[in-house]
Amino acid sequence: MKCALVIPPWRPEEIFSPKTVQSQINYWQPLGVLYVASVLRQAGHEVRFFDGSFLTYSQLVEQIRTYNPEFIGIYSTTFGWPKAKKFAMDIKRELKDAFICVGGPYPIAMKEKCFHDPDSQAIDAIVTGEGELTCVELLEALESGKELKGIKGVIYRQKDKIIINLDRELIQNLDLIPFPARDLLGDPNKYIPPPATYRKKPVATMITSRGCNKRCIFCFQIDKERKYGVRYRSVDNVLAEIEHLVKEGYKEIKFLDDTFTSDYQRAMEIAQEIKRRKLKISWFVSARADQVDRPLLQAFKEAGCWAILFGAESGVQKNLNTLRKGLTLEQIERAVKLAKEVGLRVSLSFMFGIPGETFEDGLKTIEFAIKLDPDFVNFHALTPFPGTYLWDNYEKYGNISNDYSDYTYQGAAFVPFTLTREQIQTLRQLAFKKFYSRPSYILKKICDIRNLHDLVHYWKGAKSLFWLWLKKDIFIKPKEV
Repeated sequence: MKCALVIPPWRPEEIFSPKTVQSQINYWQPLGVLYVASVLRQAGHEVRFFDGSFLTYSQLVEQIRTYNPEFIGIYSTTFGWPKAKKFAMDIKRELKDAFICVGGPYPIAMKEKCFHDPDSQAIDAIVTGEGELTCVELLEALESGKELKGIKGVIYRQKDKIIINLDRELIQNLDLIPFPARDLLGDPNKYIPPPATYRKKPVATMITSRGCNKRCIFCFQIDKERKYGVRYRSVDNVLAEIEHLVKEGYKEIKFLDDTFTSDYQRAMEIAQEIKRRKLKISWFVSARADQVDRPLLQAFKEAGCWAILFGAESGVQKNLNTLRKGLTLEQIERAVKLAKEVGLRVSLSFMFGIPGETFEDGLKTIEFAIKLDPDFVNFHALTPFPGTYLWDNYEKYGNISNDYSDYTYQGAAFVPFTLTREQIQTLRQLAFKKFYSRPSYILKKICDIRNLHDLVHYWKGAKSLFWLWLKKDIFIKPKEV
């Protein structure tokens, strides 16, 4: 069967800040789509991937019309849902007989509610969980003309009825899934992660496990009740993919696991094997601050890891407790200190807009970030995406915007009762300004410059900071908010 897997077109200014659009837009390799592509090809189907990130709307419609697929799978996030619906309608006009299915975080979370949207008539089915096994069974049924009823993980339209099948169990043996079909991407160098999260190109994204056994109120998991815990690929399977990436010419890997270090011994073995096999690859990883120690971080460093991201989230303990992070400020400080001591670059993420957070709490978070002095830091607005605890219970804590534009990089989709949207935006702007404009930080970055790539990267950062300084109207004094 001829299959087209699609990320609908989107304009950078819909997601990123205006200055980011002017300087550099960042794209991750879409692993979810590439995994589905690999299993469909393994099952004998012809598959092409169309990434609207690099095409205009008309270009994408024309390319798919020319390809004339029988099956079209559309990937959608929350902020991408309006575009996904519109694209489905427009492509259905061109290819009336094509079967259109949607998947991704938003359809998984909303399920049959997607069909309740008045603009969703062109969508024939929804995949409500991990797509690999579901899509294979779905296409087998379509090819043979069989009824879709009984295919787990599918909700579909049958004339005027919506048929809701049972959910599919999550895949237990992840080693059975073939590696992502990265060859469908074309030139891998066009997928450039955000600045400060990579050193060498091309960069591959990779995931060695699925799921999380923690219950942070802002985190989306398919396994909403945490029945399955963390599912791990074997160390041998992980190393086989790393070796494959090295042979394909990739220079760096960004690991996207939710909990890479939740199995301490497995994380240690992966690092030790990378070193033992002398794999020439640098990598960037994320970890919980309470799941690392000096031996593990040292092993990461010796195996080519150059940076680690910790989700710090807040500099106020009561806010960490509200988020159900299961962390203390002391654990965060300790992890940052150890990572620095073994020579890793440290990246931290914080957020504003936590339920019960005050403006004064936000200022304490900024001071905590400065005290930790990581190499890189980001300050987000807490965003409760569909399927998260906060989304389901937001009325207890604040208000959610119905405007999808508030779910982008610039917006503040959720506002707790203790803050205003303007205060959240002001805290973010103030945080970036205070952290990155420190003379000590600027001097350290100048000393870190090793090559032309670093020079270009820091120059872009300096321009972005200068842009913030010029926008005097966005810096509101706390007492005026």
